[in-house]
Amino acid sequence: MKTIYSTKVTSHGGRDGTVRSSDGLLDLQVTSPKGGQQEGTNPEQLFAAGYAACFHSALKMTAKNKSIDADQSEVTAEVALLEKDGFQLSVKLIIRIPGASQAEAKEIAQLAHDTCPYSKAIKNNIEVDLQVAG
Repeated sequence: MKTIYSTKVTSHGGRDGTVRSSDGLLDLQVTSPKGGQQEGTNPEQLFAAGYAACFHSALKMTAKNKSIDADQSEVTAEVALLEKDGFQLSVKLIIRIPGASQAEAKEIAQLAHDTCPYSKAIKNNIEVDLQVAG
């Protein structure tokens, strides 16, 4: 297997500390999820950001392969932290592809889900709900 990219991020303090990438481009204070104002982001937000961006790239590539314009598309990842047999995550991906029919958008979303590295990594471990918005 050929490595395309590798990165390193170090946490100090866990959920109430900092995370910093080896190149310094990511340097954030993190906190536990709380209602209202917080002093930093949390791991669930970081996961949602990464998954939304990665899935969106897979979606755009899949749409391009099907000759469908996805330049105005968007993907929103809603990540929930659940207390069930300890703690678990669930994800809802809300997909919009303006100009594509509902059937085309659903097909593209499923194909993107089949190829996205995040989707592959969490397959059979985290519930993922694909919602194609009209």
